[in-house]
Amino acid sequence: MAFPPPDDLDVADPTSEALEDAAARSRAREGFRLALPAYGYLVVFFAVPLVIVAVVAFFGRRSPRGSLEFGGFTLENFARIFAQTPDGDFLVLQITARSFWFAILTTLICLLMAYPLAYFMATRSSQRLRAILLVLVMIPFWSNFLVRTYAWRVLLSPDGIVERITSVVGFAEPLIFTSTAIIIGLVYGYLPFMVLPLYAALERMDWRLVEAARDLYAGGWDSFWRITWPISRPGVIAGSILVFIPSIGAYVTPEILGGARETMLGSFIVRQFLSARDFPFGSALSVVVMVVMLGATLVYFRTGGRNL
Repeated sequence: MAFPPPDDLDVADPTSEALEDAAARSRAREGFRLALPAYGYLVVFFAVPLVIVAVVAFFGRRSPRGSLEFGGFTLENFARIFAQTPDGDFLVLQITARSFWFAILTTLICLLMAYPLAYFMATRSSQRLRAILLVLVMIPFWSNFLVRTYAWRVLLSPDGIVERITSVVGFAEPLIFTSTAIIIGLVYGYLPFMVLPLYAALERMDWRLVEAARDLYAGGWDSFWRITWPISRPGVIAGSILVFIPSIGAYVTPEILGGARETMLGSFIVRQFLSARDFPFGSALSVVVMVVMLGATLVYFRTGGRNL
């Protein structure tokens, strides 16, 4: 004969719930204390400088030496972004458009180069070859970015091996201090940031879905566009953001490989701080770049960052 359970078994124990809540709060406080040094570092060396730059962007400049005018906030520095020069050119807008174009082109080239490599690493290679390829992808991180960029300057110089090869093929125009040299340097510098997210997305993909599509008489391209590409889209978005954001504000590569004729936004901002000593205008440009980067980051987290 079955007996009904006692009534007190159906009621949650308030003491047990209180103990669990207290334990959860204790773990949260312990985690906060462990992360407190990192929080302090980020606040002092990241948040505070950003706030200072954002505030200075609304100040005026009192003298050419760089002293600030604290009389009140102004939007003049942001208006100067859209102002014309005495020659009638929209200099800042042209530099901004060039920077965006270089960043978009760099992202597209990195995607076209990285996707086949990541696909091969995830599907066609053995475990040993996969490990070797991963090491080869990460080898550039083992040396300084500035040194690697200077190496490209040597390769693209008039006496460099790249210049000699292009001259033999028939391209007589020099590559150094051109937009082509900047694109080459940007693609070389940021290509690993595209390969690794793509490989992470493709490596954990369930390839039985592709096999099922092929069993249903789907062709290679149909299987790719309907299954592989949508599943790997989080890696594409992550890699694109990781390449696009630093490419907009690139400074080292345009300065070394582009020269004064191919100024990008990062170089122009640095000149406002160091040469022109126009801190408010340089800060305004920095704020605009940070807003663009923040928007791109939000797009990444909303579209693909949670699934990567």
